[in-house]
Amino acid sequence: MEGADPGMNYDKIDKKARKVLQSNDRGLYTVPTKGLYPYQWNWDSAFAAWGFSVFDAKRAWAELETLFQGQWDTGMVPHIVFHKQSFGYFPGPDVWDINRVPHTSGISQPPIAATMARAVYEADKRYGRIHMELLYGRLVSWHRWWMKNRVENGMVCITHPWESGRDNALDWDAALVGVDTSEVGEYHRSDTDHVDASMRPSKLDYDRYVALLQLSKASDWNERVIADKSPFRVADCGMTFMFLRACRDLLHIAAEFDMGTDEIEGWIFDLKQGVKSHWNEARGHYDSVNVRTGAFTNTLTSASFLNWYAGIRDDRQLKHLHRILDQVQYGIPSLDPDNPHFDELRYWRGPVWGMMNAIIGIGLAETGHTVLAERLRKDTQKLIAEHGFYEYFNPVDGAAAGGGEFTWTAAIWLTWASPHAKGRF
Repeated sequence: MEGADPGMNYDKIDKKARKVLQSNDRGLYTVPTKGLYPYQWNWDSAFAAWGFSVFDAKRAWAELETLFQGQWDTGMVPHIVFHKQSFGYFPGPDVWDINRVPHTSGISQPPIAATMARAVYEADKRYGRIHMELLYGRLVSWHRWWMKNRVENGMVCITHPWESGRDNALDWDAALVGVDTSEVGEYHRSDTDHVDASMRPSKLDYDRYVALLQLSKASDWNERVIADKSPFRVADCGMTFMFLRACRDLLHIAAEFDMGTDEIEGWIFDLKQGVKSHWNEARGHYDSVNVRTGAFTNTLTSASFLNWYAGIRDDRQLKHLHRILDQVQYGIPSLDPDNPHFDELRYWRGPVWGMMNAIIGIGLAETGHTVLAERLRKDTQKLIAEHGFYEYFNPVDGAAAGGGEFTWTAAIWLTWASPHAKGRF
């Protein structure tokens, strides 16, 4: 435990992390946190499975398998699976109105499940082999869906800000301007019942989110119709990097299980070409692209630093990384602190997220940037140990924000941030 604070009881914090996962456990799936997020969220559950793999392989596989119960016939895995009604949450299953069981939302979320399935498998290959064999086909089907419907010029496109996992990131602002909210009507959002409104997306942002939901619903969730009609279509650099990483991990699984690799190798080639289109030469960083206009969003975010996690050994952004790490104390904030829109506590406009630190840090470690990776891990370790298992934090002073007792923060503590963790996949 070199570098750990000798005055900190890490065994106690490890136990608390397990308790957080167990308290958010609903039997075969976890909720991100009580109250604020009462259903099963896609990438939250993938992180949860990784966390469970530290101490309960059976429960880890159940998490992933339950998530894929929501998979559509098209291969899409929705961003929310509504296993059990929770009254008061907006937008709930009645708003999405998807005619299937279990009820789901109609959009997806960062496709990290293959990466986390590989991590769960690697943690206990003997137990996990049959589970990996059974899940593999579903993972391939989901990746095919992305390639068919959302990859343009090698970049992964989103049709709704919620799909990115970075709901109100600055990347989406310009594309959202064209969204017509005149038919949205009245609704009561539940997030501000649990968290201060100053930390959440604005009313205008939420109106636009609902309008995009209504547009896709009116299009009967047909991807071609949505692509033609919607004013919002953004190639998200974070999604491209996370999907490229997931394809690499899927390729590793395919090779180990002798499943055939040509198709996946083709996806990886296309995505690596797409990464080049995310490079904003004028700004010197990876950036998202508004597909409707072809313009960069000109936003340097934590997602911009996922290139190493994706296996892209490009160090041109290191100067930005060093600058940002020197400006804040606790890792990589969700928006560049030099951006005039930087807000230390508003959702994805400045706060730091433990799980983003984790995957960025793992990518840095895997590509040889071990000193930077360890700095990021130690900063996150200190942040969680001192401030708790919150959804996100103020990157300057560590103040906790968002939901408490948060699943993915506990998961990355057990797998990466704790002095007892392996610190890698």
